[in-house]
Amino acid sequence: MSNESDVRSGGCQCGAIRYKLSHGPVALYVCHCTECRKQSASAFGISFIVPKTALHVMQGEPQFWSRPTATGNTLDCAFCPECGSRLWHQRRGTTDILSIKGGSLDKPIDLGQATHIWTSSMLPGIILPQGAVQFSGEPNEY
Repeated sequence: MSNESDVRSGGCQCGAIRYKLSHGPVALYVCHCTECRKQSASAFGISFIVPKTALHVMQGEPQFWSRPTATGNTLDCAFCPECGSRLWHQRRGTTDILSIKGGSLDKPIDLGQATHIWTSSMLPGIILPQGAVQFSGEPNEY
């Protein structure tokens, strides 16, 4: 994934928290795991991976909730205390990258080049783009 030079912005559903990203993603994932489906209340979750230094909170203060992952790590999840919107995740002990939740970005993301992960948990009827990079579980990249 190329580093885009454009500045992206986003925030929670109610607008209490706003952020800017100083540059684009180092990776883009569509996750089909059961936890991402629950978190997004949809068929999958979208993770826009950026260096932690790219995130600049412009307004509001998120709260955090933590949960164990299927790979034995702990995920710290930032959310808006007003509306509950999930904003980003960070694997505990990994301080250099964040997983921005794709639905929190102001402008839509082109998922054409996204890597699909946890496809072993994918809902029936989901059709991946032809040639899409995919992993049955979690890739070791991030």
